[in-house]
Amino acid sequence: MADPAPPTYAARRVMSPCKSICIMDTKSNLCVGCKRTIDEIARWPMMPDDERRKVVDSLKSRKLP
Repeated sequence: MADPAPPTYAARRVMSPCKSICIMDTKSNLCVGCKRTIDEIARWPMMPDDERRKVVDSLKSRKLP
């Protein structure tokens, strides 16, 4: 019997963008490593994948002072 096919992209969980540099910038309120807010970091485990994708997509445009 053949191995089952790997899950499609839509079925995979969106992985955390954490870079293990967990320092919050006080001016922007963003993590220096991943550029998420403390609320996004805290809620990440409970977020559905569509919300996770929105967060990850928004990280590209976030700037630290």
